[in-house]
Amino acid sequence: MAEKNYASKRFAEKSQRVLIYIILTVISLIWIFPFIYLIFQSFAEVANPKSIFPEKWTLQNYATLFSSTSKPFFSWWINTFVIALATAVLQTVLVLMTAYALSRLRFGGRKALMKLILVLGMFPGFLGMLVNYYILTLLGLNTSIFSLIVVYVASSAMSYYIAKGFFDTVPKSLDEAVMIDGGSKNTVFWKIILPLSKPIIIYTILVSFTAPWGDFMFGSFIASSSDKITPYNYTVAVGLSRITEASEYGIFCAGAVMVSIPIAALFFWLQRYYVEGIAGGAVKG
Repeated sequence: MAEKNYASKRFAEKSQRVLIYIILTVISLIWIFPFIYLIFQSFAEVANPKSIFPEKWTLQNYATLFSSTSKPFFSWWINTFVIALATAVLQTVLVLMTAYALSRLRFGGRKALMKLILVLGMFPGFLGMLVNYYILTLLGLNTSIFSLIVVYVASSAMSYYIAKGFFDTVPKSLDEAVMIDGGSKNTVFWKIILPLSKPIIIYTILVSFTAPWGDFMFGSFIASSSDKITPYNYTVAVGLSRITEASEYGIFCAGAVMVSIPIAALFFWLQRYYVEGIAGGAVKG
């Protein structure tokens, strides 16, 4: 009787596991379908929204993408890469320093500050676009696409939540040991905490890098508000939107594929650290 109950239990567990795998597989196929469609259409001589497979395969869309002078995709890519890289470096430093301060230090108004940042973070970023542009105009930065770096970095400290949760898992006894040996808070942060925080550092870099990489709203606002911004100054999101306005969907699909490859490769390479950064847990015990 006991063996029969055990066999029934094992069968139920296996059936449940198979059902979960089937559901996850279906969800994965639904999720990846738009990317497959995009890749196929990038090789189509004439993009057809009603068909997944091209009627005639060609590489002309990619050739046009990299050779066109009116649509300088390579310049867009370089602009976006520089903006995203600078944003990732500056934002990562600010986020980690803010998260460490709120995790370790105790000062007046700390909880009120955290609640204020939480409330402000609930408002969509585009609500402040006009104010941001006015400030950039006063600073004389409204004619440069690289003013996006200023906008992206300015509010970066408000994204401290996940990093703070990670630092909360680091034993405070490490801080105390360093302080007893004569070290300062700076010594603790730069020489003790950061070497133990590789997952959250990589997670923060990835998030900080991908946000400006795919941003269209503010990049388009800056690009369309000044006559001094030429097509060579666009970001990839703005440039690809201009391609769709010309109804060149095959070239757009080719550009979208080329934009997604670096990000996809970066995530696959660093996905283990990305997951660890979200899960938290720097030191056990």
